Amino acid sequence: MPTVSQHVAIALSRHIDQVFGLMGNGNAYFLDSILRDTDATFTAVRHEAGAVVAADAHYRASGRIAAATTTYGAGFTNTLTALAEAAQARIPLVLIVGDEPTSGPRPWDVDQIALASAVGVRTYTAGRLDAAATTIIAIEHALAYRLPVVLAIPYDVPTLEAGDVPATPPLRLPQPQAPAPFTQAAIARVAEALAQAERPLLLAGRGAHLAGAGPALGALADATGAVTSSSALGRGVFPDQRFDLGVTGGFGAPGAMELIREADVAIVFGASLNPFTMRFGELFAPGTRVVQVDIAPAATHPRVGDYLQGDARLVAEALTAALDAALDGARPSGWRDTVDVAALRTQDPGEPELADGRLDPRLAAARIAELLPEDRIVVSDGGHFIAWANMFWPVASPTRMIMVGTAYQSIGLGFPSVAGAAQADPDATIVLTTGDGGGLMALSDLETAVRTACGRGLCVVWNDGAYGAEVNLYGLKGLAEDPMLIPDVDFAALGSAVGAEGVVVRRIEDLDRLAEWASRPAGERPFLVLDLRISRSVIAPYQREVIRVNS
Repeated sequence: MPTVSQHVAIALSRHIDQVFGLMGNGNAYFLDSILRDTDATFTAVRHEAGAVVAADAHYRASGRIAAATTTYGAGFTNTLTALAEAAQARIPLVLIVGDEPTSGPRPWDVDQIALASAVGVRTYTAGRLDAAATTIIAIEHALAYRLPVVLAIPYDVPTLEAGDVPATPPLRLPQPQAPAPFTQAAIARVAEALAQAERPLLLAGRGAHLAGAGPALGALADATGAVTSSSALGRGVFPDQRFDLGVTGGFGAPGAMELIREADVAIVFGASLNPFTMRFGELFAPGTRVVQVDIAPAATHPRVGDYLQGDARLVAEALTAALDAALDGARPSGWRDTVDVAALRTQDPGEPELADGRLDPRLAAARIAELLPEDRIVVSDGGHFIAWANMFWPVASPTRMIMVGTAYQSIGLGFPSVAGAAQADPDATIVLTTGDGGGLMALSDLETAVRTACGRGLCVVWNDGAYGAEVNLYGLKGLAEDPMLIPDVDFAALGSAVGAEGVVVRRIEDLDRLAEWASRPAGERPFLVLDLRISRSVIAPYQREVIRVNS
């Protein structure tokens, strides 16, 4: 007779084919059923946080929901930072965990439902009579609200007989949010403003990508003659890159950011306009008319003058249709045809020599960009170093730049991200960018990264011997720097210890090893760890903006 664990595993596998986790007392029977009774793939990680991180990265890279699993108690509490990140970033996933028995808590149990709720995550509990249905409801909730959920299996429940596994209906998910009837007049007004604009700008974020708005935004850009740009998580959403200024905000090139301030009308699709995207209020000129399109109840930044609530694709299509009437035969703005986009996107290439004798991270990032395979997915840990990949390594679409940790301002989630991205796209090269602080924090899953990506994997460690963001912000204020510094760590040797090839990079010429690695087929090369000994004297532009605001 099928058990509760089998009900959960089989129902889950009808909609989820990737499970990441670490076995313990609380999830042993569930994992046994996943492996014996379903076609789902299980990938082992070495730390419980890594299970959630891998499922998170898998969704960001593929758009397909994945599951994570851990035991109860300490196994669950170890996931909380990763759960908080997924909740803040609005990433759907299902975390299957053990929990206290139905008879009540044991001395080592904690209130897991309360802990999950504290970081914005809802818990569903599987019982003997409703395990399959509860599993489907949990998946629906995660996808409908774009949030992680916890599916708990009490300790005395997994082996209970539950009868035949029932058939489950298709998932019921919300349809794209069409603009309300009262929004139509506002759409007409915005279309009229676009028709009259001399320097129109379209800016798109991750929400536009999730809405599948790329073609509609491309048509609107063509109709208006607009220059385009994106948030860090929305890059590549516009189909025509000839007129795209790249990433907006602190990662953007200086010339591109200057041009954006010349825009007279800016329409923002599916971007939250956080302080980093907005350059702490300096992105737009005072006279720019800013319009936001989003599904949130109201505008998310005080700079927004007009708010159009609705799905980014549907609103873009409605604006294009309204624009046809507003133009009435007139030609769109020719602003973008006068702009040298390639020149404006140029970043500061850095210095060949610095006073401390270490590498300029800008110079290293630019050289790495020349050598990286084009089919790459870049996964990024959090920290000061996030600027270098975002400034210098272009990617093809929003699913190819994954920043796990930035929503919750955390570090140490990099290495397990590789596993999720590697399973999401079995053909892509997975490039991890991490710092020495975050790299040490996530070290338990260095082995996971090497094992899951193999020769498709590459890790770039920006090793400056410090927690760079803290040195830049608080060291410059005169606070004691000892807690901000890290003794030299040989990440190349650490990589070699778990089967990777490690290379210490002290000179630009040392990156020639990357060129040799990239020239070989993935099946004939090892995972590569590049330990870049960079200078901490170079402060990223976005960090300078943070310093300016906090000084």
